Amino acid sequence: MALKCGIVGLPNVGKSTLFNCLSNAKAQSANFPFCTIEPNVGTITVPDARLEKLEGLVSPERVMPTTIEIVDIAGLVKGAHKGEGLGNQFLANIREVDAIIHVVRCFDDGNVVHVDGSVDPVRDKEVIDLELQLKDLEAIEKRIGGISRKAKSGDKDAGKLYDIYNILKEHIESGNSARSAPLESDQWNDVRDLHLLTAKPVLYLCNVDEGSVKTGNDYVDTLKAAVSNEGAQVLVLGAGIEADISELETFEERQMFLDDLGLEEPGVSKLIRSAYALLNLQTYFTAGPKEVRAWTIRRGATAPQAAGVIHTDFEKGFIRAEVMKYDDFISLGSEQAVKEAGKLGVQGKEYVVEDGDIMHFRFNV
Repeated sequence: MALKCGIVGLPNVGKSTLFNCLSNAKAQSANFPFCTIEPNVGTITVPDARLEKLEGLVSPERVMPTTIEIVDIAGLVKGAHKGEGLGNQFLANIREVDAIIHVVRCFDDGNVVHVDGSVDPVRDKEVIDLELQLKDLEAIEKRIGGISRKAKSGDKDAGKLYDIYNILKEHIESGNSARSAPLESDQWNDVRDLHLLTAKPVLYLCNVDEGSVKTGNDYVDTLKAAVSNEGAQVLVLGAGIEADISELETFEERQMFLDDLGLEEPGVSKLIRSAYALLNLQTYFTAGPKEVRAWTIRRGATAPQAAGVIHTDFEKGFIRAEVMKYDDFISLGSEQAVKEAGKLGVQGKEYVVEDGDIMHFRFNV
């Protein structure tokens, strides 16, 4: 599906360390700004315990999880919207992703230089926000300038866009990101081609020290309070700890390390699942003796659209979908048992796929 999450933040907040843990693609990580100049892209497997249970019941020849792409984008600095600190390049990289993981430093360490000389997660967040907002304002004002004459001459379509652009302009000038602008869904569709940076969904990731991984710290609490009106998720993770975990070779070693820290799973597993949800994605499964596989679709996708993810011919020639609910399949133990219990659904073109559906498509090309 090629939807991407971009990791953004100020220099030296732990972005590249985190990216390495996520992808095992060893992006250079060093204690100075602009270490990552070209965006590193990693394809990340999405952890899903349901696959293991399906594998246990079906015993397939192979299991295929679903994936997303994560992009490590170089650190932004003040003045990025004017091109400072390679700003133009970095902002262009952000424009190409579908959602943002905003990494914020929430730890003290005299050995890791902070570009502003002190740790202040709210200030750091606002620096990034301001740079993205100023770039969006630049794009909006350019559009307003190009359409104002037509709008004032009575052109209805131009007038409609002119009004939307001005709503966005006033909203951002008030210090807000575009994603919280008071627009209806059809109005958002009208301005989608602006590709506004601050319209992208965001997840805040607090990078903390080892002692704060379970309960957070004052820095985390301050950031949570600052973003409480944004409706954004805030995750706590220790990138240094995740780096240590990623270097352990066996599952048993990793589990012992997690047990010592009192953690149930690596923080990156939670992050990947959260990023998947942030991209508005969900999973359906196909299950047979050759393969158990997770497939990625957007929330709200219909059965033919889900079939099209496997092959475009499946969508073109869609006849029907045979659907089992994951919980029914696990509790009853087999497709035959689901059929005998009368819980195998036959769905048509209007069916909206639910997360966890196990599907088999009938089609004719």
